[in-house]
Amino acid sequence: MPRLAVLIDAENAQLAILGGLLAEIAKIGAASVKRAYGDFTSPALASWRDPSLANSIQPIQQFRNIAHKNASDSALIIDAMDLLHSGKFEGFCIVSSDSDFTRLASRIREEGLLVYGFGEEKTPKSFIAACDRFTYTEILRTPGKDRQVSPEVTVHMDALGGKSDLAHHIVDAVESCANEDGWAPLARVGSVVSNHIPEFDPRHYGHSKLSALVESTGLFEMQRRGKDEALAVYVKLKPKPTGLPAQP
Repeated sequence: MPRLAVLIDAENAQLAILGGLLAEIAKIGAASVKRAYGDFTSPALASWRDPSLANSIQPIQQFRNIAHKNASDSALIIDAMDLLHSGKFEGFCIVSSDSDFTRLASRIREEGLLVYGFGEEKTPKSFIAACDRFTYTEILRTPGKDRQVSPEVTVHMDALGGKSDLAHHIVDAVESCANEDGWAPLARVGSVVSNHIPEFDPRHYGHSKLSALVESTGLFEMQRRGKDEALAVYVKLKPKPTGLPAQP
């Protein structure tokens, strides 16, 4: 999977999107570098501390020496160019709704690397057009704690030790990797889940292989294609069970 550098303009991005953002990036590749830029001594960014630690995001502190001048943008751009010239990455994820990163995105693409932009719907068209792909962060906001788990996942998540979050990660990974027929290669699904949950290991749930774990949930149809060393496992979401209440 492509190695990605994830650069977050914390003074311009909402903390509420962080979980959804990292899950979306996990579908694209492996986030080898994760950095957030801002003045974390300010009350507005104080809440970034614990989520940054929990998700191994390196905070890059930038004090505001002059009012209305954003030193964080400059620091992000300088770091991006250093990372670009290191030759270690296949793509960049720039998280901001700021048009100041338009030229940076274009410059990275000139070197043949992919640029994935993430920002609010207010993001200027110039920055959106400079990216290979752009995702509006409104769709990535983390649901509230009172959000109910979808019924079809609740029914089967006992196989995951009651870990509904993991069940949803697997479902999301299958959906993101699936072809037009709904079938997804299990190896690719495993990579996406591991990108988002580094500690993921089927043995923690009593299964020696990912295929056994996925099969035990009862959420998926499975096909084994090929034979011997060429054997590949594919998975597909089963139709939603009937007789369950509709998801709110």
